[in-house]
Amino acid sequence: METDYRRKVTMDPSGFVVLADAVPGIVQEIRYYSTYNFIGERIDGYEEPAALLTKEAARALKAVSNEMNVMGYRLKVFDAYRPACAVRQFVLWGIEDTDVRMKPYFYPDLPKQELFAKGYIASRSGHSRGSTVDLTLLDMATGKEVDMGSPFDLFSPVSHPDSPAVTKEQHDNRMLLQKVMVRNGFVPIDCEWWHFTLRDEPYPDTYFEFPVSAAYLKR
Repeated sequence: METDYRRKVTMDPSGFVVLADAVPGIVQEIRYYSTYNFIGERIDGYEEPAALLTKEAARALKAVSNEMNVMGYRLKVFDAYRPACAVRQFVLWGIEDTDVRMKPYFYPDLPKQELFAKGYIASRSGHSRGSTVDLTLLDMATGKEVDMGSPFDLFSPVSHPDSPAVTKEQHDNRMLLQKVMVRNGFVPIDCEWWHFTLRDEPYPDTYFEFPVSAAYLKR
């Protein structure tokens, strides 16, 4: 399996676009470019605070954005394409059992070694195939994030889309995001309300290694 995985890694960015160019008005807070993430440091491969996606996923996300805009919302993206080197950093961090500096903020109730077994972190991430996005909604009237009942990357059962621990309003907000994403061709997962993958992703067996850098795509 590992040999096959390595054979399918490529540096070719030709099928990707800068999301801000494809979806005007989209808001970005690329957490893995910052130190405010579950590891506590900038993640390997994140050279710019930019979201990149395959052309097909970006086109579908533009349709989502247009639909949400009509309803008074903007999309806010936390992560999109993720280089394979970033995922390897996640795996190495998971093996190292002494670094838990961000535990109170991102996985307060779980040992870090369980984050992989419970599906919160993948050892081979769909993000590296370029058609997966982590996002939420902004209320255009207030400029604030819509209340989803738990923040991005909180690894906890409360972040499951159907968690009974959230209020009806919070659940309705999650279902609004999910409904519009699904209607436009994305598939959710059962442990994170913010995570969606394009159903007909163009590179289902390819993992990309090039850096998160708008300049790299445009060179």
